[in-house]
Amino acid sequence: MTKDPKNARIASDPNEGRVLANRYRLVELAGKGAMGHVYRAEDMLLGNVTVAVKFLAQTLLNQKMRDRFEREATICALLAEKSIHIVRVRDYGVDEHGVPYYVMEFLEGDNLSDIIKTQTINLPRFLSIVRQICLGLDCAHKGIVFKKEPSQIIHRDIKPSNILLVEDVTLGELVKILDFGIAKLVEANRDQTHSFMGTLAYCSPEQMEGKELDNRSDIYSFGVMMYEMLTKDMPLLPENNSFGGWYRAHHEFSPVPFPHDLKLPVELEKLVMSCLAKHPQERPQNMADILRVIEPLEKRFENRGSPSTHRAKNSEEKESPTQSSLEDLCLQMPWPENKPRQKIVFPRLLRTSQGVFPTLWSMLDRQDILNRRFSTRYNQFLFLTAPHPMLLWITVLYNREFGPRWLPCYLDLKTPMGQRTTRLLGESGSYRLLFFAVDDPSNKCQYVMHSTIDPDQCKRLLHWANNSHGMRGSNQSTMSKTLLRQEFEKLKPKILIKLESVNTDHLDNLHL
Repeated sequence: MTKDPKNARIASDPNEGRVLANRYRLVELAGKGAMGHVYRAEDMLLGNVTVAVKFLAQTLLNQKMRDRFEREATICALLAEKSIHIVRVRDYGVDEHGVPYYVMEFLEGDNLSDIIKTQTINLPRFLSIVRQICLGLDCAHKGIVFKKEPSQIIHRDIKPSNILLVEDVTLGELVKILDFGIAKLVEANRDQTHSFMGTLAYCSPEQMEGKELDNRSDIYSFGVMMYEMLTKDMPLLPENNSFGGWYRAHHEFSPVPFPHDLKLPVELEKLVMSCLAKHPQERPQNMADILRVIEPLEKRFENRGSPSTHRAKNSEEKESPTQSSLEDLCLQMPWPENKPRQKIVFPRLLRTSQGVFPTLWSMLDRQDILNRRFSTRYNQFLFLTAPHPMLLWITVLYNREFGPRWLPCYLDLKTPMGQRTTRLLGESGSYRLLFFAVDDPSNKCQYVMHSTIDPDQCKRLLHWANNSHGMRGSNQSTMSKTLLRQEFEKLKPKILIKLESVNTDHLDNLHL
């Protein structure tokens, strides 16, 4: 599970400390999504074992959603008995206010969506992850007995944010498939409803048409995800991010060929492209077909790296004492006296006893800060050598409910400050975002976020910082900023398409 450990610093949650069924003590809010909130809790009956408790959202308290929520819990419970690659459900109940909840194993790990953004997944690790996803989906597709009827399960929302990677002491890196919240039970002798649910970028053509689905729809979504894991890009990009734009892309556009420099095995390229076939009958017909390609490849490449050792240096591990003390130091920072109290963004180097760290400071409305606690963090850097060496540092916070909050700032690479900040960004591979409230008289930092930088961007940052010494400066820094701003405006729609397509809020599917 990937969670934001700072969310409790802004406002206390009235549910913290609450006890359910005389057994589960709620500790803290861990995440929220379209169907409800998830809390980290302690199972007092089992010696305070950590569990996760998911509540159905108050706004969805109708019988239809109660039934769906209960079905979600039942599906996960039954599937987890058959596969270790499905999150395990332990209990189900209704609290004193009539709100349904269920209790799950508490998983700490890395969300595949975040891994794709911050790491390069090498081939041995890719094959291991894909094989485990295949095993989990094969279990779901073969089905369970639900209400005394054999029922095949189609996930209908396979995407990176619904895949969690956790460390297991015996198995190494263990894959868990999450969020069976919109899974469809294909029950025998039962009329099926025809409706669209899913995430546009990963939907099969037949899913977008509202047709009845089978396991080959999940295989299409899986193909989109495999392509993204290998390239960091989507195989299809629509003309716009509307339903119509994606509909046309999935139905009419050919997938972008794999870059030649990836040097992928031919059989792997063919497999992914076959998963992306427009017609279900042209795809692999089941997970066994995919495993027949993946398993021999995994054996061929297994000696070139172990999946349990493939974490990138800049991946977000458990916070060390240094990281924790850095966060505490950030929260003690006052707003600089030489900066106006208005909505601005600027870089600042934070000097500590452990070293110097790059940070980005921003002032927003207090409510805006509260709204951004559960956000995907994305960054990108644009560099211009002429007429004046200038770097545009782009940070965006995105969640489905509140949309994007753009936080751009410039670094002049002919100044020592600009060069030092750029170099530190490249060396550290991450930075802290400090948020201050316009309407807070204390002037203290209200909230801290941690954002990682893609390793390829880190290399470019170091290259730009080193080469800027030999570049000619000018008195036209304003012109460089204008040109970078124009490129930024062109880039915005593409960034938004990616953020919306890889699922919006990275905490939205935290556990399920």
